Amino acid sequence: MQVVAQNEQGKVEVDAKKMLCIQQKKSMLATMKFLAWLKKDFVLVASVVLALVSLLMVRPSVELVIEAIDFKVLALLFCLMLVIQAFRTTNLLDYVAVRLLGVCKNTRMLYFVLVFLVFAVSMVITNDVALLTFVPLTILVCQKRSISAGTLVVLETIAANLGSSLTPMGNPQNLFLYSFYNFSTKEFFSITLIIGAVSLVLLTVVLLVVGGGKKAASAEAKVELTASDATQVPVVKKDFRFWLYVVAFVLSLLTVFRVVDYRITLVVVTCLVVVCNCRLLSMVDYGLLGTFLAFFVFVGCISSVPAVAGLIESSVTSPLATYITGIATSQVISNVPASLLLSGFASHGKELLLAVNVGGLGTLIASLASVISFNIYRNSSASCCKEGFMARFTGYNLLFLAVLAPVVWMFL
Repeated sequence: MQVVAQNEQGKVEVDAKKMLCIQQKKSMLATMKFLAWLKKDFVLVASVVLALVSLLMVRPSVELVIEAIDFKVLALLFCLMLVIQAFRTTNLLDYVAVRLLGVCKNTRMLYFVLVFLVFAVSMVITNDVALLTFVPLTILVCQKRSISAGTLVVLETIAANLGSSLTPMGNPQNLFLYSFYNFSTKEFFSITLIIGAVSLVLLTVVLLVVGGGKKAASAEAKVELTASDATQVPVVKKDFRFWLYVVAFVLSLLTVFRVVDYRITLVVVTCLVVVCNCRLLSMVDYGLLGTFLAFFVFVGCISSVPAVAGLIESSVTSPLATYITGIATSQVISNVPASLLLSGFASHGKELLLAVNVGGLGTLIASLASVISFNIYRNSSASCCKEGFMARFTGYNLLFLAVLAPVVWMFL
């Protein structure tokens, strides 16, 4: 009996150890998931923390908090994200991309087509969606043709950040600043075309260098590149939903350019999406909307604190100071939060608009769209995705930043 009791006690101890081990593994897994989420949505977490701290310190009235929130920008961002996700389900962009790749006869042409395609598309569908669409396609084509994808992905990322700077709907900070400073359409484009013109020249020069020289003379560059055997041509789903998405997109653009009230657009676009495909509601980047909301609250709160407001305001006292501060701040907290933070204190809207767009170059976190490219490239198992991406990314970005920043300022 004593032996049986000892055996049972031993089993209990073993079971307890197993349970403890399982609990520790679950706890470790939960911690890893939390850290992964924190790393992925660091800007959102930081903005929420800042908003909560500012609320506790300032204790503003409800009226002040509501007044600080720009509901028009939030509604427009929501509608544009819905419509863009809707178009992604129709395969329209994939179809256009693959068809255009069919004209590529060598590596140089492939570079030109993909980079400038990303540049153009990002003006309409935002830089992050352009990269989500074209970076995986780029990796696929490069893998099929045994071409290193690193430099091409880096240049596409730069092109997306620069191309999106030309239009109000190209990126979130443009949409916000366009509304905040109440730019006219003509005024806005007269400002951003400075970046566009300089960017196109610089991209062309870099592409001629990268696509020329040794690469152009190599056998790798001379091999024909056709889309037919690289990937299948997707079929565009042109049913009734496609045309309703077109209506929603046009309505969103009219709202961006202040032709239609944003509340009408919000209701109509949401209803159209619910009727066509309600699952699109789950594809919206609510983290970005939350970041905007939190920064609206944060800026509204600290603006009421004379000491803090004075410190930030002193860094944007002149056009040049605003330009430099906007670029520098973007390198640390990325250009979207930088535009939200500085706009509450900067009276030089033109300089801030240019600064946060030029400031999207430089560090990896200067633009959140750059992080998207980095994650896609890093997580790819394709042999064309080699090591050294960060070095190339940093080198090219610093080159573009070093050239664009002073040149753009000279044309102001």
